[in-house]
Amino acid sequence: MLSSINKNLTRTPTPTRASFLSSLLNSCIARSATGPGKQVHAQLILSGLSRNPFSATKLITLYSASHSTSHARAVFDGIPNRDRNVFVYNAMIRAYAWHGPHEHAISLFQTMVENGLEPDNFTYPFALKACSALSAFNDGRDIHERAFMSRWDSDPFVGAALVDMYSKCGSVDRARDAFDRVTDRDVVVWNSMIAAYAHNGLPTEAFEILRDMSTRGFRPTVATLVTTIATAADAAMLPQGREIHGHGVRMGFISQDKVNTALVDMYAKSGRLGVARTVFESLKERRNVSWNAIITGYAMHGNAEEALNLFDQMRSEQFDPDHITYVGVLAACSRGGLLELGKKHFDSMKGDHSIDPTVQHYTCMVDLLAHAGQLREAYDLINSMPMSPDSAVWCALLNACKIHKDVEMGECVLKKLIELEPDDAGNYVILSNIYAQAGKWDEVSDLRRSIAEKGIKKTIACSWIEVKNQVHSFLVGDAMHAQSKAIYAEMDRLEGLMRDAGYVPDTEPVFHDVENDEKAGLVRAHSERLAIAFGIISTPPGTRLLVNKNLRVCGDCHVAIKFISKIVGREIVIRDINRYHRFKDGECSCGDYW
Repeated sequence: MLSSINKNLTRTPTPTRASFLSSLLNSCIARSATGPGKQVHAQLILSGLSRNPFSATKLITLYSASHSTSHARAVFDGIPNRDRNVFVYNAMIRAYAWHGPHEHAISLFQTMVENGLEPDNFTYPFALKACSALSAFNDGRDIHERAFMSRWDSDPFVGAALVDMYSKCGSVDRARDAFDRVTDRDVVVWNSMIAAYAHNGLPTEAFEILRDMSTRGFRPTVATLVTTIATAADAAMLPQGREIHGHGVRMGFISQDKVNTALVDMYAKSGRLGVARTVFESLKERRNVSWNAIITGYAMHGNAEEALNLFDQMRSEQFDPDHITYVGVLAACSRGGLLELGKKHFDSMKGDHSIDPTVQHYTCMVDLLAHAGQLREAYDLINSMPMSPDSAVWCALLNACKIHKDVEMGECVLKKLIELEPDDAGNYVILSNIYAQAGKWDEVSDLRRSIAEKGIKKTIACSWIEVKNQVHSFLVGDAMHAQSKAIYAEMDRLEGLMRDAGYVPDTEPVFHDVENDEKAGLVRAHSERLAIAFGIISTPPGTRLLVNKNLRVCGDCHVAIKFISKIVGREIVIRDINRYHRFKDGECSCGDYW
């Protein structure tokens, strides 16, 4: 191409040489052709035009597109300070905002202001994007103040960037204030506010904004649907997820694979694996993210066989697994108790696919080994990790210590967890249960005293169920619900039928040194049982129930819910902090391996 450029330049009159090179540069930018672009750059240098702000802006854009921020900065630095204009600064700030180092974008913004240049509605979004990436709240707030003074904060581009920045910094109220100040909102601003609520654990508010957006005549985009479907998935809000699915069908978005992949994830997380599979099979073009969603869906519901069958199908269709795929595969092996197969897949990650295991992969392996009773091997694996183990890894081992009643290992693991999470009462509670199982009541008392002296507050167990688009929450022993009398009456009825069917309360999870009758009373009032009883009396016979819980389901409740599912002839899905349990006809999808 260089010879072609040189030949054309010799035929081009000097006055039009700049425009000719500019046209060539535009072509290189459009095609992301960095190599030919460098040749044009060389000609600009020879022609003395490389320091021209107009040409320099294009060169910075070209190098930015190829992630060559060092080359872009070299071009920027070659422009005399007096000749740098807003466009040059915008191009360089954008390069850093997209590709990093993000702090350079912020410092360059500050330099621009110090040099007397006024940022515009392109400068602010790029600088704020860098603040979002760094969660740099103070810098973002300073930039916001300047945008407010110059009234750029009401611009849709700037407003959307402000909403995103405050959202990434965890300040949803400020994000909403920024949203409300935008006078001429477009769909991008609406999407930003929906995402802000969704990513900060406020699904109800996210759906309210979506409805407000539709009421005001804005047509949702693919990005809108994907965000809200993901919100419904994470919050297990199946009715809202179905509603958005319906919107997608009516608006013609159902042919969009991004939307359908989000639906696969949503239905899987809501316990509707059959629907998730149907949507997956309807995909016109499957991608890794699609395979990952369905494989992980089956894995988290304990259907290891189908998850691994899908993995084999994925490989047979020439898709290369990535690190997320292997999280699903190893989780499936862990949930299915497939020790040797799990070891094989863990080894093949690095050996066959050059994928370095992450903390998540190690957590799956530790869980697999520990559940199989190989606690020492799991402990050694943690100590051999090339990165620092996080609390999730140690918690997987501590839970297994409870299953296998290993007091000594449990004490050792708790010391590690205290170093990482000194104020997490849940870890102490697990060790207390281990002590209680071993009848070591003095140790239980000492540990409870230690918790009290340190001022550590236990997480209160809470379960919630959605009935007729209204969420009903329950605490352990809760008697505040408007239908409490009916709920406890139903629990009494179920308790009698369960005992007739052979149920015997397992009081091991209750580590209080009290009589067995009192222990049984404490267990039967667990929050998930209250939610299930409410669901039974509030819905027609045969209705499937989905209950969420913020803690792990205890062993006795697990046994009890199996009895309940058979007695009332219902499918009951419990989504606890660790996994999904699908109870039907007296069986659980986990196969009691959890």
